[in-house]
Amino acid sequence: MRSDSRSARGILGVLAVAMAVTLGSVPGVASAGEFGKWGGPIDPDALRILKGMTDYLGGLQQFTMHTENTYEDVLATGQKIQFGFSTNIVVQRPDKIRAERVEGIAHQIFVYDGAKLSMYEGGADFFATVEVPDTIDDFLHFARDRLDLVPPVGDMVFSNAFELLTAGMTSGFVVGEAEIGGVRCYHLAFTTPVVDWQVWIAEGDKPLPYKYVLTTRDDFAQPQFVTMIGNWNTEPKIDDGTFEFKAPATAMEIDFIHVDGSTSVR
Repeated sequence: MRSDSRSARGILGVLAVAMAVTLGSVPGVASAGEFGKWGGPIDPDALRILKGMTDYLGGLQQFTMHTENTYEDVLATGQKIQFGFSTNIVVQRPDKIRAERVEGIAHQIFVYDGAKLSMYEGGADFFATVEVPDTIDDFLHFARDRLDLVPPVGDMVFSNAFELLTAGMTSGFVVGEAEIGGVRCYHLAFTTPVVDWQVWIAEGDKPLPYKYVLTTRDDFAQPQFVTMIGNWNTEPKIDDGTFEFKAPATAMEIDFIHVDGSTSVR
């Protein structure tokens, strides 16, 4: 089941509310004025804050969160059309992820149980299941490389998330501070040859991300993808059956289509 451009970006979930950003200096870090030019140096303090986030997330054995997402499709005329969806996500290391996505009347369920990936599309009432590797890292690589699928929170749960996020980075700096959903955050900005991205990371001993903005640079229209993250729970009580997938009796089973054109073997 190959996702279209909207679905691929939608499921991404590692990323449209107005924010108040303080452009003054953050104590102990450089200001945007010193590091604010695209293509400029990479501020070590921005890397330190980013690594603090990835190390903290990497150390969590389980967590839940809710995301509100806005993304842009660009028409042939160049006009941008915005779409939105919400996602509830549950992660349990080393081998379980569940996400439920709602976009309008569409309802998708994504379950990785350590042995299989199952996806259900409620609007069309079909589902697909495929055997996958038994660790989150290997599963995420399989999903991207073999199924052309970007699972939710992928960039955040890789064991080497910091290396992945900084690969190809050409600049990075601390913009300043901002309050996102009542949480005081560091606002960081980074660039690569194909994408600009920003992240807002909570200050203090729980450096969780609360907002992402991705801007596609290799598209003339530069569409954006915005993710607001909230309802973090780093010590959730996960109900029995959370990672068990049971297709509705009315649902039709279909196959995943692999990148090489082959289909899933049941």
